[in-house]
Amino acid sequence: MRRSSGVTPLEQQLGTYLTQRRFQTSLLAGFSLVALLMAAIGLYGLIQYSIATRTREIGLRMAIGAQRGHIFRTVVGEGLVLSLIGLALGLVGAWWLGWALSSLLFGVSATDPTTLVTVSLLLTVVAIAACYFPARRASRVDPMVALRHE
Repeated sequence: MRRSSGVTPLEQQLGTYLTQRRFQTSLLAGFSLVALLMAAIGLYGLIQYSIATRTREIGLRMAIGAQRGHIFRTVVGEGLVLSLIGLALGLVGAWWLGWALSSLLFGVSATDPTTLVTVSLLLTVVAIAACYFPARRASRVDPMVALRHE
């Protein structure tokens, strides 16, 4: 029987070495997607609740002549204001906590502008999408049904 000399290709050694790092990266990406989904669902729920509590007000506005487009823009605007305030607070928190976690980052700084801008834009798009459906529903409220709503 011949014994192995213990020589392995560099690709195999590197693959073995990076297995744990790849797993950590996939786990982090998975948790990030779950957090993004939870943020979208939470924002949708908040906007939907805000509209549900204001059904009579929206119906009254439409009864006295408010246009559907105005109601739509108002609801989306309120949702975006809340989202942008949350985004600003989140950026301040990310900037502050980034320094504490900087030892875990590889290849980027704790306050990488590209990452912060990309995430901000992504969350803004999610906020717009989460505001769209409740705003569309609010703009289609029948004034007589809304005024009878308790």
